[in-house]
Amino acid sequence: MGLRENIWRQTLDQWVEESYPTDTNGKPVDPITHFNHDWANAGGGFDHWPIRGYREVVEETDEWHTLRNGSGAELKYWKRKAGTPEHIHFNMTSRKIWEEQYRPYLLSLDPERLNIASTRKALGVRRKEKKWAMFGSMFVFEHLRQSLGDVCMYESFALDPEWIRDYCTVLTDFFITHFRETIEQAGRPDGVRICEDMGYKGSLLCSPASLAELVFPSYKRIVDFFHSYDIPVVLHSCGYVEEALPLILDAGFDALDPMERAAGCDPIGFAELTEGKLVLVGGFDKRILESGDREAIRKEVIEILDYMRKNKVPYIFSTDHSISTNVKYSDYQYMVDVYRENMYY
Repeated sequence: MGLRENIWRQTLDQWVEESYPTDTNGKPVDPITHFNHDWANAGGGFDHWPIRGYREVVEETDEWHTLRNGSGAELKYWKRKAGTPEHIHFNMTSRKIWEEQYRPYLLSLDPERLNIASTRKALGVRRKEKKWAMFGSMFVFEHLRQSLGDVCMYESFALDPEWIRDYCTVLTDFFITHFRETIEQAGRPDGVRICEDMGYKGSLLCSPASLAELVFPSYKRIVDFFHSYDIPVVLHSCGYVEEALPLILDAGFDALDPMERAAGCDPIGFAELTEGKLVLVGGFDKRILESGDREAIRKEVIEILDYMRKNKVPYIFSTDHSISTNVKYSDYQYMVDVYRENMYY
């Protein structure tokens, strides 16, 4: 069973004080190589906001800044802490604004948006390291949320679904066009991870029926596009996603992460529901790791891996979200050590 993880940059900085190794410049070494993770990010992203290269600082303090993106949306970010941005203000609040101010920028290939040289280099590095090289990007659901805002987006699901359909169609065409150029010019990755947070604690953010009608047709198109290059596709969605599992399977996704336990996801339950049709990634409860309780950490690792082994579930081990500053370096290393003792089918 494979190993992957997302470790916050701030966590690595903290771990340096706990004897985590550094490079010649005093920076934390790449955790992918240090812990020998099996998959590694290799770029592949591009500027997907309608107005290319636009980034305006609207407000700033020592702790955070509010930035306006190329969709006219203002989002507030911490400067020295990881986390999702706070949604502040949105300009794209009607179909008319979308059609007049933003839609025209997304209708054709724009090579200036691409990062061909850096992606080609990153792929080369990961190939030499013999890692499973992944491209990654948000897609239509997150793009809508960070362009229209949640309130306008969900209202429009009900009141103007044709606008949402048009937005998703245009954006999917745009993503396919620019991913095709990236693959043709920079090289083919081993996989692609589409990051779309569709749930929160105990529920999806909107009904499965709305997702099926307005969002998943775009997922099916992007999955089919990558499959035409024989590239498997991982869907990342934080929060509760169990009700969306039939849609995820129907869209043709190859894998799902991270199965967030605090939100109500259960990796063993997901394994039973998907019957080997999805590679499952994650599901180790980060709260147990943050507790530092070595006995509980060992018990959780073995319980998950034993089930996946005995039932021949295609599985990649990781936590159910990411490694925060609440985790000690020695505890994460211990979790990895227990994984390696039990990682074989």
